[in-house]
Amino acid sequence: MSDEQKNREVKELLKKVRKIELRTRGMVRESFGGEYHSCFKGEGIDFEDFREYQPGDEVRAIDWNVTARMGVPFIKNFVEERELTVYICVDVSASGDFGSVNLSKRELMAEVAALMAFSAMQNKDKVGLILFTDDIELYLPPKKGVGHALRLIREILHHEPVGKGTSLKAPCDLLKNAVRKRSLVMVLSDFLFQENFSKTLKSVAAKHDLVALQMIDPAELALPSVGHVRMEDPETGDQVEINTSNPRLRKAYAQLSAEWQQNLATTFAQLRIDHLPLYTDKDYIPVMHRFFKGRGSLVS
Repeated sequence: MSDEQKNREVKELLKKVRKIELRTRGMVRESFGGEYHSCFKGEGIDFEDFREYQPGDEVRAIDWNVTARMGVPFIKNFVEERELTVYICVDVSASGDFGSVNLSKRELMAEVAALMAFSAMQNKDKVGLILFTDDIELYLPPKKGVGHALRLIREILHHEPVGKGTSLKAPCDLLKNAVRKRSLVMVLSDFLFQENFSKTLKSVAAKHDLVALQMIDPAELALPSVGHVRMEDPETGDQVEINTSNPRLRKAYAQLSAEWQQNLATTFAQLRIDHLPLYTDKDYIPVMHRFFKGRGSLVS
């Protein structure tokens, strides 16, 4: 690739990042920031320090080990934990590059991730990023700041994956074993996995607040009638030629797609994981609004 082509691609990427930033930060300022705050909150209390006992303090808060060493009563002082850590896990496997309308699934993921990142940062929460295929492709530790949020968007849009397949095992192992503090985990994917990920997600959902955001292209649900076409699996490279004008084929395809979608929804419901289907040809804002308001009413 020539330097001119590279410069053109960089400019195009920066233009996309800027467009997503302007759109999502505007939405956060207008409404999503407050909805996010009421929807997701830090949990529990953190130990801050010891201080000398004062009349009126709770006797049960006395730390007897420190009291014995100091010769006077000391109690443990706690503060409410308000900060929430957010992990955005994005499936960057080849199937995400598909898009039959204006946006690809990858571009939709970048925009939704940006909305969540800017909402979290307005709430002074840290945001981390995990990009995965059949392994972890990139891990960015949780941080605050607009610059960090912009990097997340750039990485989601621009990252060229090494892995060809898709698996939730590696990112879930990281979240389960290396992330000690209970966090909000947003998994963005089309969930077109060969593996049975039910057990994998269940173990993460037991430790963290897990939300599944599923990216769907309309062509994955209903096959358009465009005659003979050669279709290729972007992850395996397998090809097959089909006649999309055959009404029985389109009907069978639609039926299998509907069954797959229903099975997926049933799996998430059984695991008690929030599941948001988002479509590349539809506005995702009303879906996110309903989700935030629904979660907010449960929290409050």
